[in-house]
Amino acid sequence: MNNWAVISTWNMSYEGLKTSADLLKKGTDAKDAVEKLINQVESNAEYTSVGYGGLPNENGIVQMDAAFMDGNTLAQGSVAAIENVKHAVSVARKLSSNKTNSFLVGEGASNYAMKNGFEMTNMLTANAKKTWQQKVKETHEHDVHPYAGHDTVGAITLDQNGAVTVATSTSGLFMKKNGRIGDSPLSGSGFYADSDIGAAAATGLGEDIMKGCLSYEIVRQMSAGRSPQEACDSAVYSFCKKLKQRYGQVGEISLIALNNKGEWGVATNVEFTFCVADNKHKAQIFTANPAPNNKTQISAFN
Repeated sequence: MNNWAVISTWNMSYEGLKTSADLLKKGTDAKDAVEKLINQVESNAEYTSVGYGGLPNENGIVQMDAAFMDGNTLAQGSVAAIENVKHAVSVARKLSSNKTNSFLVGEGASNYAMKNGFEMTNMLTANAKKTWQQKVKETHEHDVHPYAGHDTVGAITLDQNGAVTVATSTSGLFMKKNGRIGDSPLSGSGFYADSDIGAAAATGLGEDIMKGCLSYEIVRQMSAGRSPQEACDSAVYSFCKKLKQRYGQVGEISLIALNNKGEWGVATNVEFTFCVADNKHKAQIFTANPAPNNKTQISAFN
């Protein structure tokens, strides 16, 4: 049997990962498999950091960021601060076929989606609106820090032909400033893929992840011969140390990686869940935690 594999961030991606695994097992290409995974997360209103039901910005508007990269061609597409679009990652995938204008933001991204027949809908659910209204009240009355809920869904697929694809989608920081963009749609920071090597994807505080271009750095280290786990540990922990020393603080940072052999790796500075499946193992959720000596401790999710 030819190798195939899929890895994704957070336990919320589990059902989508199982769908993706079934497709890869049947010989579906990596591009379709990763898009289906992300779409399933985007459609679920229970997940408040991605897609429909995502938590809004300071103005009560759900603005989404997403990206898609084909590791065979290095083609990539991104959208940022896109509104009223059910599947931001699908728009990013279509943009990846463009030689120019492959990264669109704000009104331009939303209009592109509408003109090209993507499903448009009000992404603010009643529950998300209620949560936003409560947070506005709390912030006004108690001057509390409003930001929370920035769990990007990122996924990497390896198909039976050896192609690697990566994609991301997020509604970003809850109560973020209007137009704020994190790392998720930014090549090299939130994602990177090269089918000759593998891919990586990030989740966490985008403003800090951007400072290290960590997804590209992990792929670079894999190209130099490091395993995905070695590359993740080396890139993430050394950068977190540097950022704390030079910037004074470091937010939540977690990354996943998959090479073109189907081997995977994860590193994080907080407790972090992720999902994996391949041609030898059924879909499973794991928990990762930072451990001493710049290593990552991984255990089965309970």
